[in-house]
Amino acid sequence: MKIYFAGSIRAGRGDKNTYFKIIECLKKYGQVLTEHIGDRNLTDSGEKNISGEEIYKRDMSWLKEADVFVAEISTPSLGVGYETAKAEEWGKRILCLCRKPEDGKKISNIMKGNKNIILKEYNDLDKAFQCINDFLKQ
Repeated sequence: MKIYFAGSIRAGRGDKNTYFKIIECLKKYGQVLTEHIGDRNLTDSGEKNISGEEIYKRDMSWLKEADVFVAEISTPSLGVGYETAKAEEWGKRILCLCRKPEDGKKISNIMKGNKNIILKEYNDLDKAFQCINDFLKQ
């Protein structure tokens, strides 16, 4: 199985350790095409030595190739939102994970109301891993 994982880069890297752990869980089920999202050395400056156009072409190619799409959306990101919409357009199965809202943060009603997206909130990574396991075993 080929898995496209999405998480914030330029919108903030505060969840990079979470991304790393989620990717490790996903790797039990197949190839994570976007494993670099969990790179703890990747900053909110993004990837160096590659243009935005190259990133777009590469990532859209990976997304087309993927069997499923999994995103961690606790840190809102325009790029992750775009990737989610493309995944839906291309008929991918979609799982979006989000920590239970804190400090008044709210999940977009667009995400909550879309029946093509499986949206799961979690309090801890064990719950997130269970959501992933349930999603990928279907």
